[in-house]
Amino acid sequence: MANLKQKTESVRPLFDSGALVKKLLGDIGERGREVLTLRFGLGASPARETLEAIGDRWSITRERVRQIEASAIEAVRGGAAFKDAEKQFSELQKYVESLGVIVPEDDLLAGLAIDEKAKNRFRFLLVVGSAFFRERETDEFYARWHVDHQIAKKVHKALSSLYGSLSDTEVLSESDLFSRFITELKELEMAYRNEEVLKRWLSLSKIIAKNPLAEWGRAHVPAIRTKGIRDYAYLVIKRSGAPMHFRDVANAISELFAKKAHVATTHNELMKDDRFVLVGRGLYALSEWGYKPGVVRDVIAEVLKAGPMTRDQVLTAVKKVRYVKDNTILVNLNDARHFTRSKNGVYSLA
Repeated sequence: MANLKQKTESVRPLFDSGALVKKLLGDIGERGREVLTLRFGLGASPARETLEAIGDRWSITRERVRQIEASAIEAVRGGAAFKDAEKQFSELQKYVESLGVIVPEDDLLAGLAIDEKAKNRFRFLLVVGSAFFRERETDEFYARWHVDHQIAKKVHKALSSLYGSLSDTEVLSESDLFSRFITELKELEMAYRNEEVLKRWLSLSKIIAKNPLAEWGRAHVPAIRTKGIRDYAYLVIKRSGAPMHFRDVANAISELFAKKAHVATTHNELMKDDRFVLVGRGLYALSEWGYKPGVVRDVIAEVLKAGPMTRDQVLTAVKKVRYVKDNTILVNLNDARHFTRSKNGVYSLA
């Protein structure tokens, strides 16, 4: 993996968010203060109300509530308490910068506070603060906050390019994905290239994700999304690198992922998914490894369609696509109803 700088120190703001919000709201009129309190959950209840709900409460339109809210936010920004809070907002800005300048909203709020009421207060401070910009959730990205338009634009572009560089069949180790991501981030300063920031930026994307084995790829592919026993079985067999008995697959799912996997259920799922091939008595391999379904005789016939082969050539070719003992192959190969052997020991289809 490309060299990454050590993580930057992220110091959570230490000021009293409750006291600051109270001062900021004290500078505006009662109607505006009530709207902001309800909209951001700044009162006794942490529940945040919609424009419609507040409108219904007061028998006014949704648009009128929105106007009161916008006017109240501007009033907060023009108040004396806002000017006096420059140090606190600067502290909050430095915290966002230390996390990588652009941060998923949920991650940012979770880092700032534990309880919902405190999160609501910081959400309000981010909205009224002039240095903070919120990007709405899209099909490609989760909701996020940033403090620099240029850096945010470059990170968005790099993530989109990274997704475009992946195919539906690619599953990368974390180190390989980081290396590729860093290549896409060539326009950014090295100051932001540390492992924690890279992970945080990757978590902005809804279309790039990792599976429970810390392997990365496109979020929608089965090797990454792991929605059920079949997907966990796929990861287990792929991790082993060799065919596995369905009982061992079930046990490995329970051990690796703490998911209860019944043996019979696991066997049924393996049989129903074409990603898996039965290659022996209860043994399953991945079809992507080149293994073929069917009885050994059928596999030999498929191999010999390429042309006559010697005994050893048949053994080698069949074992590339089936997990089977030599003797089993030879017993089927010597069935004169299906295969013929010439005087010089070369086998062909009958």
